[in-house]
Order: sequence, then C-alpha cells, then structure tokens
Amino acid sequence: MPTPDDPEELERRRDEIRDELTSVGDLRPGSLVGRYRRCGKPTCHCAAAEAAGHGPSWSLTRRVGGRTLTRIIPPSAVTRTQEQIAEYRRLRRLTGELVEVSERLCETHLPEPRAASAEAAKRGGSQRPSSGSSRPRSKPS
Repeated sequence: MPTPDDPEELERRRDEIRDELTSVGDLRPGSLVGRYRRCGKPTCHCAAAEAAGHGPSWSLTRRVGGRTLTRIIPPSAVTRTQEQIAEYRRLRRLTGELVEVSERLCETHLPEPRAASAEAAKRGGSQRPSSGSSRPRSKPS
C-alpha cells in the first residue's frame, strides 16, 4: 500500500484501480451453497448412516431489503455462478481500495494545519473558538 505522503504513488495506484475497474465482468452478489439431503425412503442409499445424501443441490442466497432471497442454481451453471460471485467480490475490493487511495490522495492536497493557522494570524484571524451562542429564535405568532 502506498504511503500517505507520496502523491505520485497514490495517483499511480488510483489509475491502476480505475483500469482494473474497466475489466470487471458479469457479477452477482451472494453465497453459493451445495446442499445434500436425505429423501426419507428407508431403502434408499441415502438412508445409510455414512451416506452423504442426494445432491448437491445448489442455491444462491443474498440479502435484499432486509430479506434473504434464495435462487436454485442448476448444476450446469455452478462454475459460471462461482465466477460471477468472485467478480462481485473483486469489484467490492477494488471500490473499497479506490476510496481509500483517493481519500489519502485528497489528504496530501490539504494544507498543513500550522500553515493554515499562520495564514489566519497574518490576516488577523482569531485563534479563540467562538462562544457558540446565538440570538434566541423569535416565537411564531
């Protein structure tokens, strides 16, 4: 990670992240889970104690508006769905890093606190905080 006081390095990393964002493919949020179940028939192979059960049956779950949505994913789409979830996580990581780098870059463009107070002193500004009191509001008629 670049140091906070190296604006050139921060700008270079910001530009790299922007370039990576242009290559983001299809994405989807959520978690993909393979479930195995027992059918309940006593003569089925899944009834044995060591049997894993039938499956896997794949489902994608995610939160939307405070509710959990579940979508069944056919076995033929599992690999593609895993790639889409990975791409979503990549997007989240890149945007988080972009915000962090950008914020650090913005900090490098701020004037030093002592320089700002020296400028205020030259202009005749006060170092005392304001009293915080204001005139009372008038009552509505």
